[in-house]
Amino acid sequence: MPKRFTLAEAQRLIPEIDRLLRTALDSKAAYEQAERTIQEFNERVMMQGGVMVDRRRVLDNRSRRDTAAGHLREAIEAVQETGCLIKDLDTGLVDFPTLFRGVEVYLCWKLGEAGIEFWHGVDEGFRGRKPIDKDFLDHHQGDRSQ
Repeated sequence: MPKRFTLAEAQRLIPEIDRLLRTALDSKAAYEQAERTIQEFNERVMMQGGVMVDRRRVLDNRSRRDTAAGHLREAIEAVQETGCLIKDLDTGLVDFPTLFRGVEVYLCWKLGEAGIEFWHGVDEGFRGRKPIDKDFLDHHQGDRSQ
């Protein structure tokens, strides 16, 4: 059974999730840059029919890529271990499973937002976000039962 969050629990996690997502995005950017450098190098070698290869530069770029991939994987796994669901890493979109009127829904947060102010059904996605209003707070079962 997936973890279900109260609104308060999810709100308390936001600083940690924010930090982990920023680490993941930085690592992803570093990975992509190292991969581009490797690809550009490979293309130059193919176009020139073999050249003197600076093995150290190639190995450094591979090492940077692999290190960044490891940091990216660790950050994503750390977010997932909290019970949150990363819906879109590039935009920093994260959902927190909860209950509303006995039905599983998601508290929805996006990197850059101050806190959790929206929710949506599990089949609705980001476009179906609704504001957390009095009705939601009055009927949100996550605060009363887990």
